[in-house]
Amino acid sequence: MTSTRADLVTPDLLRGWQLSTDTAGKKERGTVLVIGGERRTPGAAMLTGLAALRVGAGRLTMGLAESVAVSVAVAVPEAGVAGLAESGGYIDGGAAGAVLAADLDSAAAVVIGPGLADAEQTAALLVSVVPLLGEKTQVVLDAYALGVLPGQPEVAKVLAGRLVLTPNRTEILHLLGEEDTDEESLDMADASLEVARKYSAVVTAQNLITAPEGSSWEVPAGNPGLGTSGSGDVLAGAVGGFLARGATPEQAACWGTYLHAVAGDRLSASRGPLSFLARELLEAMPPVIAELN
Repeated sequence: MTSTRADLVTPDLLRGWQLSTDTAGKKERGTVLVIGGERRTPGAAMLTGLAALRVGAGRLTMGLAESVAVSVAVAVPEAGVAGLAESGGYIDGGAAGAVLAADLDSAAAVVIGPGLADAEQTAALLVSVVPLLGEKTQVVLDAYALGVLPGQPEVAKVLAGRLVLTPNRTEILHLLGEEDTDEESLDMADASLEVARKYSAVVTAQNLITAPEGSSWEVPAGNPGLGTSGSGDVLAGAVGGFLARGATPEQAACWGTYLHAVAGDRLSASRGPLSFLARELLEAMPPVIAELN
């Protein structure tokens, strides 16, 4: 399989995809639902949700482990928070759909995965929540939700055409069922296209955005400092926020990946190449957005 040459994601390209800021209220800017954040990892869901708000989503709801739900609700007063039952310290995936049914039906975009840490419960969660999604709801899968997708063909079928995946190199190989392949020998362009076609999804991986029909875009920015704890959660939230605002999966992936990378470059210059934190990306992204308006 040979991929076509990727187009560069430039400010002019993004300005051509500019989303309206002339909205009457938060409902018109879309609601993002983030599902994740277990007892030991509530911060992952918080980073994702706050990133969605930073890129302009109108409303945020988070479904988190009930043991941390109240604390997160206090820490993020802009969000609505639903506590999810736990089993053995992990979110009880099979019970999540019933709690979140109304939110799943009404959300413009749902991000699943940040802060989840158990494969079995994550698989049960996908089976529980995906059938309850609204017909037009767009979805981002990240982290453990990516890891269990190959074993859930019916879930993948339901999400086809409205899905964005945010894998790293290891997750790319897992999605392809090629875990024994040497990561260093991986051709990211070809592998991303194969994943995009296999799951009928837009893939953003290592600053390369790939659509199932073969179109691709490359963000000419980013640095090793972005390989830090929580950085991927911010990226997933940014993509989800743009989906909520009405962007197509391709546009949302390009916008979110560009902001994430450029904000990382500016923090690398001001804080040091490996010294900035993922939470600082939340503050660094809005100036980049302002420059593109």
